[in-house]
Amino acid sequence: MTAPLMTPEDVTAHFTRANGDFTFARWGRPIVPVVFGVEDATLEVVKGAVEAVVMLAGHKMAETDPELGANLMVFFFRDWDELLDVPKLDEMIPGLVSLVARLKAESATQYRAFRFDDDNAIQACFTFVCMQGAMAEQPADTIALTQAVQAVLVWGDGAFSTNSPLALLPDGQTILRPEIAGLIGASYDPVLPAAANDPAHALRLFARMQVQAAQDQTQH
Repeated sequence: MTAPLMTPEDVTAHFTRANGDFTFARWGRPIVPVVFGVEDATLEVVKGAVEAVVMLAGHKMAETDPELGANLMVFFFRDWDELLDVPKLDEMIPGLVSLVARLKAESATQYRAFRFDDDNAIQACFTFVCMQGAMAEQPADTIALTQAVQAVLVWGDGAFSTNSPLALLPDGQTILRPEIAGLIGASYDPVLPAAANDPAHALRLFARMQVQAAQDQTQH
Protein backbone atom coordinates (compact mmCIF):
# COMPACT_ATOMS: atom_id res chain seq x y z
CA MET A 1 0.00 0.00 0.00
CA THR A 2 1.45 3.37 -1.02
CA ALA A 3 1.23 6.03 1.66
CA PRO A 4 -0.84 9.06 0.66
CA LEU A 5 1.63 11.93 0.85
CA MET A 6 0.89 14.63 3.34
CA THR A 7 1.46 18.24 2.38
CA PRO A 8 4.16 20.22 4.22
CA GLU A 9 1.31 22.03 5.97
CA ASP A 10 -0.11 18.69 7.17
CA VAL A 11 3.27 17.70 8.59
CA THR A 12 3.64 21.06 10.33
CA ALA A 13 0.16 20.77 11.85
CA HIS A 14 1.02 17.41 13.43
CA PHE A 15 3.69 19.08 15.58
CA THR A 16 2.03 22.43 16.29
CA ARG A 17 0.76 23.17 19.77
CA ALA A 18 -2.46 25.00 20.61
CA ASN A 19 -0.48 28.23 21.17
CA GLY A 20 1.00 28.00 17.66
CA ASP A 21 4.48 26.82 18.68
CA PHE A 22 6.16 24.12 16.60
CA THR A 23 7.58 21.39 18.86
CA PHE A 24 9.15 18.18 17.60
CA ALA A 25 10.88 15.53 19.70
CA ARG A 26 11.65 11.84 19.30
CA TRP A 27 13.22 9.35 21.70
CA GLY A 28 16.94 9.72 22.26
CA ARG A 29 17.40 6.36 23.96
CA PRO A 30 16.03 2.79 23.67
CA ILE A 31 12.44 2.44 24.88
CA VAL A 32 11.74 0.24 27.90
CA PRO A 33 7.98 -0.13 28.48
CA VAL A 34 6.19 -1.22 31.62
CA VAL A 35 2.40 -1.53 31.83
CA PHE A 36 0.21 -1.28 34.94
CA GLY A 37 -3.43 -2.18 35.51
CA VAL A 38 -4.02 -4.88 32.88
CA GLU A 39 -4.12 -8.67 32.73
CA ASP A 40 -1.26 -10.62 31.19
CA ALA A 41 -3.02 -11.10 27.83
CA THR A 42 -3.57 -7.35 27.45
CA LEU A 43 -0.03 -6.68 28.65
CA GLU A 44 1.30 -8.65 25.69
CA VAL A 45 -0.96 -6.72 23.31
CA VAL A 46 0.33 -3.37 24.61
CA LYS A 47 3.99 -4.38 24.55
CA GLY A 48 3.52 -5.89 21.08
CA ALA A 49 2.05 -2.61 19.80
CA VAL A 50 4.96 -0.62 21.25
CA GLU A 51 7.44 -3.03 19.69
CA ALA A 52 5.74 -2.75 16.28
CA VAL A 53 5.80 1.07 16.30
CA VAL A 54 9.40 1.18 17.53
CA MET A 55 10.42 -1.22 14.76
CA LEU A 56 8.57 0.91 12.21
CA ALA A 57 10.48 3.95 13.45
CA GLY A 58 13.79 2.13 13.11
CA HIS A 59 14.39 2.80 16.80
CA LYS A 60 15.38 0.34 19.55
CA MET A 61 13.93 -1.23 22.66
CA ALA A 62 15.86 -2.48 25.66
CA GLU A 63 15.37 -4.62 28.77
CA THR A 64 16.19 -1.78 31.16
CA ASP A 65 16.99 1.92 31.23
CA PRO A 66 20.19 2.68 33.20
CA GLU A 67 18.64 5.72 34.91
CA LEU A 68 14.95 4.91 35.25
CA GLY A 69 14.65 1.14 34.89
CA ALA A 70 11.60 1.60 32.67
CA ASN A 71 11.09 4.82 30.70
CA LEU A 72 7.70 4.29 29.02
CA MET A 73 5.19 3.78 31.82
CA VAL A 74 1.61 3.03 30.77
CA PHE A 75 -1.15 3.12 33.40
CA PHE A 76 -4.66 1.74 32.80
CA PHE A 77 -7.40 2.50 35.35
CA ARG A 78 -11.14 3.17 35.64
CA ASP A 79 -11.07 6.39 37.66
CA TRP A 80 -8.56 9.23 37.64
CA ASP A 81 -8.53 9.25 41.46
CA GLU A 82 -6.75 5.89 41.37
CA LEU A 83 -3.58 7.72 40.32
CA LEU A 84 -3.47 9.49 43.67
CA ASP A 85 -2.92 6.10 45.34
CA VAL A 86 0.05 5.09 43.17
CA PRO A 87 3.17 5.20 45.40
CA LYS A 88 5.65 7.96 44.54
CA LEU A 89 3.78 8.95 41.37
CA ASP A 90 3.45 12.48 42.72
CA GLU A 91 7.26 12.64 42.78
CA MET A 92 7.44 11.78 39.07
CA ILE A 93 4.45 13.92 38.01
CA PRO A 94 4.64 17.37 39.68
CA GLY A 95 1.24 18.81 40.59
CA LEU A 96 -0.45 15.41 40.35
CA VAL A 97 -3.42 16.36 42.55
CA SER A 98 -4.33 19.43 40.50
CA LEU A 99 -3.68 17.53 37.24
CA VAL A 100 -6.07 14.75 38.25
CA ALA A 101 -8.70 17.33 39.21
CA ARG A 102 -8.36 19.05 35.82
CA LEU A 103 -8.52 15.81 33.83
CA LYS A 104 -11.63 14.72 35.75
CA ALA A 105 -13.29 18.08 35.09
CA GLU A 106 -12.52 17.73 31.37
CA SER A 107 -13.81 14.12 31.30
CA ALA A 108 -10.46 13.21 29.75
CA THR A 109 -9.74 9.60 28.84
CA GLN A 110 -5.98 9.88 28.27
CA TYR A 111 -2.97 12.02 29.15
CA ARG A 112 0.77 11.86 28.50
CA ALA A 113 3.62 13.51 30.39
CA PHE A 114 7.06 13.56 28.77
CA ARG A 115 10.51 14.09 30.23
CA PHE A 116 13.40 15.30 28.10
CA ASP A 117 17.17 14.94 28.19
CA ASP A 118 19.81 17.65 27.70
CA ASP A 119 19.34 17.47 23.92
CA ASN A 120 15.55 17.91 24.30
CA ALA A 121 15.01 14.35 23.07
CA ILE A 122 12.39 12.22 24.85
CA GLN A 123 13.86 10.61 27.96
CA ALA A 124 10.65 9.19 29.46
CA CYS A 125 6.91 9.11 28.86
CA PHE A 126 4.12 8.53 31.37
CA THR A 127 0.90 7.47 29.63
CA PHE A 128 -2.41 7.44 31.51
CA VAL A 129 -5.50 5.77 30.03
CA CYS A 130 -8.83 6.08 31.85
CA MET A 131 -11.08 3.19 30.80
CA GLN A 132 -14.39 5.04 30.90
CA GLY A 133 -17.07 5.72 28.30
CA ALA A 134 -16.06 5.27 24.67
CA MET A 135 -12.50 4.35 25.64
CA ALA A 136 -13.75 1.30 27.55
CA GLU A 137 -15.62 0.12 24.43
CA GLN A 138 -12.54 0.04 22.19
CA PRO A 139 -10.72 -3.23 21.45
CA ALA A 140 -7.45 -3.70 23.32
CA ASP A 141 -5.36 -3.75 20.13
CA THR A 142 -6.83 -0.43 18.98
CA ILE A 143 -6.09 1.25 22.32
CA ALA A 144 -2.59 -0.25 22.46
CA LEU A 145 -1.58 0.83 18.96
CA THR A 146 -3.01 4.32 19.42
CA GLN A 147 -1.10 4.80 22.68
CA ALA A 148 2.13 3.46 21.17
CA VAL A 149 1.88 5.95 18.29
CA GLN A 150 1.24 8.86 20.63
CA ALA A 151 4.20 7.95 22.86
CA VAL A 152 6.79 7.53 20.10
CA LEU A 153 6.88 11.27 19.28
CA VAL A 154 5.76 14.51 20.90
CA TRP A 155 2.76 15.34 18.70
CA GLY A 156 0.89 18.62 18.46
CA ASP A 157 -2.24 19.11 20.56
CA GLY A 158 -4.59 18.59 17.64
CA ALA A 159 -2.64 15.95 15.71
CA PHE A 160 -5.29 13.26 16.15
CA SER A 161 -8.25 15.30 17.40
CA THR A 162 -10.23 14.83 14.19
CA ASN A 163 -8.47 11.85 12.56
CA SER A 164 -7.37 8.70 14.33
CA PRO A 165 -3.82 7.56 13.52
CA LEU A 166 -5.38 4.16 12.74
CA ALA A 167 -7.39 2.79 9.84
CA LEU A 168 -9.74 -0.19 9.62
CA LEU A 169 -9.21 -2.61 6.74
CA PRO A 170 -12.20 -4.31 5.04
CA ASP A 171 -11.32 -7.57 6.82
CA GLY A 172 -11.65 -5.82 10.19
CA GLN A 173 -7.93 -5.56 10.88
CA THR A 174 -6.75 -2.32 12.51
CA ILE A 175 -3.58 -0.81 11.03
CA LEU A 176 -1.58 2.38 11.31
CA ARG A 177 -2.58 4.86 8.60
CA PRO A 178 0.16 4.71 5.92
CA GLU A 179 0.86 8.45 6.00
CA ILE A 180 1.30 8.36 9.80
CA ALA A 181 3.61 5.36 9.47
CA GLY A 182 5.59 7.32 6.87
CA LEU A 183 5.80 10.36 9.14
CA ILE A 184 7.05 8.29 12.08
CA GLY A 185 9.66 6.64 9.88
CA ALA A 186 10.85 10.01 8.57
CA SER A 187 10.97 11.43 12.10
CA TYR A 188 13.55 8.84 13.14
CA ASP A 189 15.85 9.42 10.17
CA PRO A 190 19.30 9.50 11.85
CA VAL A 191 20.32 12.48 9.72
CA LEU A 192 17.68 14.63 11.43
CA PRO A 193 18.01 16.07 14.94
CA ALA A 194 16.12 14.42 17.79
CA ALA A 195 14.34 17.68 18.64
CA ALA A 196 13.42 20.89 16.82
CA ASN A 197 11.40 24.05 17.45
CA ASP A 198 11.74 25.51 13.95
CA PRO A 199 8.77 24.87 11.61
CA ALA A 200 11.32 24.39 8.81
CA HIS A 201 11.92 20.95 10.35
CA ALA A 202 8.54 19.93 8.92
CA LEU A 203 9.90 20.53 5.41
CA ARG A 204 12.80 18.18 6.12
CA LEU A 205 10.37 15.54 7.38
CA PHE A 206 8.21 16.03 4.30
CA ALA A 207 11.21 15.62 2.00
CA ARG A 208 12.15 12.32 3.64
CA MET A 209 8.58 11.07 3.37
CA GLN A 210 8.69 11.77 -0.36
CA VAL A 211 11.98 9.89 -0.74
CA GLN A 212 10.63 6.91 1.20
CA ALA A 213 7.39 6.86 -0.81
CA ALA A 214 9.39 6.91 -4.06
CA GLN A 215 11.53 4.02 -2.83
CA ASP A 216 8.44 2.03 -1.85
CA GLN A 217 6.97 2.50 -5.33
CA THR A 218 10.23 1.41 -6.95
CA GLN A 219 10.31 -1.75 -4.82
CA HIS A 220 6.76 -2.61 -5.86
